[in-house]
Amino acid sequence: MPSKSFPPVRPTTAELDLLQVLWRLGPSDAKAVHEALLPDRPDATYATVLRQLQVMHGKGLLSRDESQRPQLYAPLHAQDKLQQSLVKDFIAKAFAGSGKALVLAALKSHVSAKERAEIRQLLAQNGDGE
Repeated sequence: MPSKSFPPVRPTTAELDLLQVLWRLGPSDAKAVHEALLPDRPDATYATVLRQLQVMHGKGLLSRDESQRPQLYAPLHAQDKLQQSLVKDFIAKAFAGSGKALVLAALKSHVSAKERAEIRQLLAQNGDGE
């Protein structure tokens, strides 16, 4: 069951790749995770994926159902909660705690015209638009 608390350890980039797979698939064994990861990381071996899942379990990022074979791994933290925690940490470190600075940086170079229109519409619906 996804936890509401923030993870005690921040996942690495490789761990985030595996978390993305598990959030998409749901509880899965190492073979399923490996197969789902191959299109994005064709160099990943089954042994590496299995070892990384074991490490993530030890770090408190994943649960492991040992009552069956193969063992199933599942994220301990909901995707949105982990993302919010990572963004909060990133804003604090890279933007001196300013969410506005983060948004302005993203709007300058990482948002398409279509996404800008969607953002304006969302702000208008919430009563925050012009």
